[in-house]
Amino acid sequence: MEITNDLIEHIAHLARLEFNGEENERIKADLENIISFVDQLQKVDTEGLEPLVYMTEEINVLREDTPAVTVTQEEALKNAPNKDSDYFKIPKVLKG
Repeated sequence: MEITNDLIEHIAHLARLEFNGEENERIKADLENIISFVDQLQKVDTEGLEPLVYMTEEINVLREDTPAVTVTQEEALKNAPNKDSDYFKIPKVLKG
């Protein structure tokens, strides 16, 4: 696949990007490198290989979900700049 300036302009338009002359050349070089890498991957013989779906054979390796109190309400409010008994007080942000 040939990377032309028209193709770069089209991709830039779709992505709502603007490139100047020097940036166009860098983008063109980057796209050509990407295309050549993909071409190399297409040359690899994958006949008889199973598609890789998961990176490991492990299934559902999760930590045990145990409830715990890490910060009490009192500790959370201790350094609050403005509080009202059990709650943080913040300035009104919505016009009512």
